[in-house]
Amino acid sequence: QVQLVESGGGSVQAGGSLRLSCAASGYTSYNYCMGWFRQAPGKEREGVALVTSGGAVIYYADSVKGRFTVSRDNAKNTLYLQMNSLKPEDTAMYYCAAYRPPGSAGTYYCRAKESYNIWGQGTQVTVSS
Repeated sequence: QVQLVESGGGSVQAGGSLRLSCAASGYTSYNYCMGWFRQAPGKEREGVALVTSGGAVIYYADSVKGRFTVSRDNAKNTLYLQMNSLKPEDTAMYYCAAYRPPGSAGTYYCRAKESYNIWGQGTQVTVSS
């Protein structure tokens, strides 16, 4: 059973930076799509960034493009999200998620945000103005 554990959240002022990490365990192969999602109070959960099993970035939410960078280190079984130029509207609970598709975990399967079905417990990010 794959387990995901996020860390790195916290409180920062607008313009600051944070780096989130997601440690994965229980993998039997690397054929998993992975991504970051977030949910702000009173809002639906949204996808932030998605990567293929090989680490290719296939999606950034428009609201984070140019400010956030997602990366994946399969040797360390870890997914990262570098967040720069943070804004108050980035305040949310951030979740790491994974999905093992029926085929190769490339763009075709990994772009389907609704398919992600393995979730971490979340890490809170609060950005003050």
